[in-house]
Amino acid sequence: MFTRFGATRPLTRPLARSYTAFARPLPVSVRLARGIATSPPWGVNVTQPLGVNPSSPLGDGGPEDIPHHGINVDKPVRMDTAPAPEPGKDFDIVMIGAGNIMFGSDQGPWNHSFRLEHKLGPRLKVKALIDPNVARAKEILAKKCASFVEQAYKDTIVYKSLDEYAAALKAEGGAEPKAIIIGAPPAFRGGVSKGRNLEIDLIKFFPKVAYFIEKPVSAGPVAETWEVAEDLVKNNNIVSVGYMLRYLRCVQKMKQIIHENNLVVMATNARYSAAYESIDKLAWWDKSKDMGPVIEQGTHFCDLSRYFGGDVNMDSVVAHSVEWYEEPGKLSKIPVDESVIPKEDRIPRITGAVWKYDNGAVGSFTHTVALQGTAYACELEVWADGYHMRLVDPYNAPVLLIRRPGDDHEERYAFTDDDPFFSEISNFIDAIEDGPNPHILSSYVDATKTYELTWKIRTASEAARVTK
Repeated sequence: MFTRFGATRPLTRPLARSYTAFARPLPVSVRLARGIATSPPWGVNVTQPLGVNPSSPLGDGGPEDIPHHGINVDKPVRMDTAPAPEPGKDFDIVMIGAGNIMFGSDQGPWNHSFRLEHKLGPRLKVKALIDPNVARAKEILAKKCASFVEQAYKDTIVYKSLDEYAAALKAEGGAEPKAIIIGAPPAFRGGVSKGRNLEIDLIKFFPKVAYFIEKPVSAGPVAETWEVAEDLVKNNNIVSVGYMLRYLRCVQKMKQIIHENNLVVMATNARYSAAYESIDKLAWWDKSKDMGPVIEQGTHFCDLSRYFGGDVNMDSVVAHSVEWYEEPGKLSKIPVDESVIPKEDRIPRITGAVWKYDNGAVGSFTHTVALQGTAYACELEVWADGYHMRLVDPYNAPVLLIRRPGDDHEERYAFTDDDPFFSEISNFIDAIEDGPNPHILSSYVDATKTYELTWKIRTASEAARVTK
């Protein structure tokens, strides 16, 4: 069974105002008190990038990649200043998943449909929305069709499964979509067994189509995810995985500094502190469901760590945790009834890990379930000879603080109103259409390396814990 429907008012916050970069000079007294340098931002001299390659098993995640797979920090891709979409042929898309990742919510800025609408304009045609929850899909499409993007969704057909859609398309003799956007939960993808082998089925039904896949790439065994990665590489698809923080202008500025000064990263230190009082999703507190906070939440910062440090020597990973039953792990404001979760599946409160990168550098990561309220605290530090770069609050108001040789104080860069979600979608579409200098910054192979690291941290911490 399928249902024809149609579009929504954007389900995200309106775009903010300015995307300018600045380094704010302060009086010497304030500078000394706050550690902020008065010098202006360094000039930008971005090396011409090379063309985009499909998912590749090599050279897609180490410190040597930029500028070859980077974006110009002075010319960001953003919705409010991007050129209006030019008239052209329809760009047919299939969406898998009718949840918050695809259509937005008040829980965060994730909303792929919104970015696609702004990138493609009237060219966007969503041919199918695939989700087993047909009622939810119909509700979403009804909202879309009541908005200014009706033309993109008025002929959208709802299918319960990929098999159903593929069979219908074959029976009708219809054309394949140009791209498939995958926002289904990770439990249904990244594997080889039935029900978890979405990418394998996509290759079978649509072998030449480009795929945009949300992170993490799976919730199953790492070995199976590597099998999927090998199949995608062999099939030579254009694949982009949604590690959007790589597209932040602050992050690209860090890459630029490393490249222009011929630096070798010595160490990375990532910290992710969740505001647990606001997390009222029971599955998040159950590591048999959402796989635990390092895999589900910390994946972005493990990925950024690898983006600067390169490949990790997995045998070197050492981790420890504070468990729920230990004295430091007793929390006072858990918003769910944790007693209904089996004891062996309750999440750790603190996880700390350290490892060696293949080049000899050292990485560390700490995830904490300790803050209350609603605001998270997240930072990434990168060290090289003479340099200390500190990325603060990358999800909300990214700020980059840099200490360089010759000055003990920090420069401050804040690229306001940056939208890495739009940048990753825009570059994905440009890669499909051979647009100007497209850059896919996270391939499936590279994302699988991050997934492997997060699992290694979890299993290492579990092996080292003190039993009750």
